[in-house]
Amino acid sequence: MKAFFSKLSQAVMLPIALLPAAGIMLGLGGSFTNQSMIDAYNIGILQDGTLLNSFLQVMTAAGGIVFANLPLMFALAIAIGFARAEKGAAALAATISYLVMNVAIAKTLSVAGMVDTTNNTVVLMGNHYAGVLADVLGIQNTLSMGVFGGLIAGGITVILHNKYHDVKLPEFLGFFGGARFVPIVSAFSALFYGIALVFVWPYIGAAFGSIGATLGEMTASGHGYIASFIFGIIERALIPVGLHHVFYLPLWQTEIGGTAEIAGHVYKGTQNIFFGSLANGDYSQFSSTNFMTGKFPFMMFGLPAAAYAMYTLADKENKKEVGGLLFSVALTAFLTGITEPIEFTFLFLSAPLYYFIHVPLAGLSFMIMDLLNVKVGMTFSGGFIDFALFGMLPGLTGTENHWYYIPLLGLIYGPVYFLLFRWFIVKFDIKTPGRKGSAVAVVRKKDYQEAKAGGANDSQVDEMIEALGGKDNIVDVDACITRLRITVKDGDLVKDNKYWTENLGAKGLVKVGGTGIQAIYGAQAAGFKAQINSKLGK
Repeated sequence: MKAFFSKLSQAVMLPIALLPAAGIMLGLGGSFTNQSMIDAYNIGILQDGTLLNSFLQVMTAAGGIVFANLPLMFALAIAIGFARAEKGAAALAATISYLVMNVAIAKTLSVAGMVDTTNNTVVLMGNHYAGVLADVLGIQNTLSMGVFGGLIAGGITVILHNKYHDVKLPEFLGFFGGARFVPIVSAFSALFYGIALVFVWPYIGAAFGSIGATLGEMTASGHGYIASFIFGIIERALIPVGLHHVFYLPLWQTEIGGTAEIAGHVYKGTQNIFFGSLANGDYSQFSSTNFMTGKFPFMMFGLPAAAYAMYTLADKENKKEVGGLLFSVALTAFLTGITEPIEFTFLFLSAPLYYFIHVPLAGLSFMIMDLLNVKVGMTFSGGFIDFALFGMLPGLTGTENHWYYIPLLGLIYGPVYFLLFRWFIVKFDIKTPGRKGSAVAVVRKKDYQEAKAGGANDSQVDEMIEALGGKDNIVDVDACITRLRITVKDGDLVKDNKYWTENLGAKGLVKVGGTGIQAIYGAQAAGFKAQINSKLGK
């Protein structure tokens, strides 16, 4: 089960990786076409009807289309991520499945007379279900399933794909065999489960909606901060096993994270509500229940301060090399919100330092941001880039999003992290990088040059393969933003964490279940994936 969810987390990172680019377009376009900002600063070249304003409106629409079609992208991602072969055919089949599923749903609702157009509800067993209708890719009045629709279509497609991608048909039907058979069988299956979903999903949608309504009620009664605190604790606690994406995604992308009507359009999920607010310059409907904003204080200020604490405790002769390592991971956390490199620097040395100091502070950050009613969203993580685009920029152009509380809390969080980490490391004699003969490897100049050039040398790739138990033990190699994610036949043949950190430059190694391996390399993970697969002939 752990291996499955690890693979799922890896697969969903494909569409998530699109969000920063789309978010930048939406953030810049939405902010600089905000009429309040244009009027406040009297910027003539941005007035409605000017060439620049028209271009920025196009940019806003280009960013918005990505968020509007995330369900289809998730269908593609699941098919590509789980397909054992012929991934292109799996992606095509998932697209067809998603379209057929939605058409089947819309037509079934129509011919069965289940749509109450007056109240925009679905009528099932005499009950009216509101908020479950949507228009998807030009298909009107289908069910609003959000990313779950994409996951259902992609998941069923990949099951069929892995079973039939090499099927052999009779000779007179031979042309339709193999990978060509998959879109055909997927389309027919989508027809039937699309019809079935008509009689199932309204109940599921209502259940999700009740969760969102509960969160909304907690917020309205002044107790949303409790949900924020619990969210922050769980989200950080799942980082070591790489399952945090699976946890937060439903809250960000579905009605579990709340719903809001902005400019006549209903948005579901915290992230979609935020970007709907950003595009329309209306933050009044953006819930203060916080499943995003809490990341900024500890990612931009707390963890870099923790890195500085480790630097101050390094042996004098090691400070230069350790400083290069810790500065790079601290800068990465500050700018981009990619924190695994720094978190894994101390997690494997002291799990209590991670779970008893860092995780509670992360939960408190989410809670405090909620209490202060800070309304700053993000594409995928809480670094300065997202903070500037989605916090400072809208805030400086007339939006009351309380962005300034983030650096103010950061000024407190930095010293708190620094002092607590220093105290804990000294108190329990933790061998952080470069301290008292620490076994944790530092980055050598040669390693840096190879990473800068785009990956490891051939000998290091060969060492990685051997450390994974050899070519015959490797089933699949993939990567997310910071991790190599490998499936092996026998996890016992894989070298341990100490070997990977000391000899292969990894920040850490996680074994998920018996066959799932995650090697943390930061931004170089994708390059290493390509090199290993090239060696394996994949």
